Amino acid sequence: MLRFLTAGESHGKALVVIVEGLPAGLPVTTEQVQAELSRRRLGYGRGPRMRFEQDEVALLGGVRHGRTLGSPVAIEIANSEWERKWTEEMSPAPGRPSKVLTQPRPGHADLAGMQKYGFDDARDVLERASARETAARVAAGTLAKILLDRLGMAVVSHVVQLGSVVAGGPRPTPADLERVDASPVRAADPAAEERMVAAIKAAAKEGDSLGGVAEVVAYGVPVGLGSHVHWDRKLDGLLAQALMSIQAVKAVEVGEGWDVAGRRGSDAHDAIRYEAGGYRRATTRAGGIEGGISVGGPIVVRVAMKPLATLNRPVLETVDVATKEATLSFKERTDVTAVPAMGVVAETMTALVLAGEALRKFGGDSVAEVLRNRDGFLAALDETPSGPVPPAPPAPAGTGAAPTGS
Repeated sequence: MLRFLTAGESHGKALVVIVEGLPAGLPVTTEQVQAELSRRRLGYGRGPRMRFEQDEVALLGGVRHGRTLGSPVAIEIANSEWERKWTEEMSPAPGRPSKVLTQPRPGHADLAGMQKYGFDDARDVLERASARETAARVAAGTLAKILLDRLGMAVVSHVVQLGSVVAGGPRPTPADLERVDASPVRAADPAAEERMVAAIKAAAKEGDSLGGVAEVVAYGVPVGLGSHVHWDRKLDGLLAQALMSIQAVKAVEVGEGWDVAGRRGSDAHDAIRYEAGGYRRATTRAGGIEGGISVGGPIVVRVAMKPLATLNRPVLETVDVATKEATLSFKERTDVTAVPAMGVVAETMTALVLAGEALRKFGGDSVAEVLRNRDGFLAALDETPSGPVPPAPPAPAGTGAAPTGS
């Protein structure tokens, strides 16, 4: 099965990710990984770090002459700022840092991590808890997306809420992704874009931060990924866990989960139809998943990110862990909002889950074998595959409402 492991700290020498379980023969280049990492840096409201710190990618193993070997793939993302600023502060050699951070930030992993591991310096926690770690996930997710593309699947994301500004309009398809990425807030709704930018400017002026909601849509997903037979094999459960693991994410919604909770059963489910030799759902209220199994239509999930815990003005009350006196939390470099970038990371985690379940369902040692197994399964269903990009259903009324729980 597909699995990955990341290592490295935010201001350390490099991030590293190892991806195991990819079939042999998958075309992979450094440029593909670099392109996805560049998408992670998108979005109005990002801090200065996005401007001067570059992602330097190297494929260290598992790829030869542009194709995977079936062995683990190792990717390094070097920190271009390491030698200029962080060699002493983040040195692995014995010693003490020049500055100890003792004013933990409310809403961050700082204090809980210090208590858990017995640290007296918040940097020992924040360096790994930082969302910088998601760069390694995006690198791994690039490989998953390449595999999904070969299997006729594609994953896109867009921002549906930023602060109190809610977007509307139809959901984007893969053909719209370039247009979405060109938006300063990665919104598919041009009417909401200007209001979102204005909300970011207002928060920045006050030294504050904004959260929001990104929607992820996966197209071309065949029926049968995931399973109802065990709690840890349900596709919606796997997606929820993967998406909740993204830094600062506090809620995940599958389909219209929070909305249908307030409806009657007669108005809460997706009607089943038989069209063009296959079963189809008329709507996406269940998010394309029933009983933990993909139903063969678009998979729709929403991911809610809280406002970032580091602010550009000191207002969050805390306690100095050294003196136990009341104080204000320290300031680390920060963004006003990272919701547009979070959508890209959510794409990554969704792609990794779908690729893993596709390999569980159609597994083989090579890409050619996986494709043969998939084609055989679909032929046995006696239905015509819908292709990678079926028509996108219109977003339901109130589509921009933020979920309120996971």
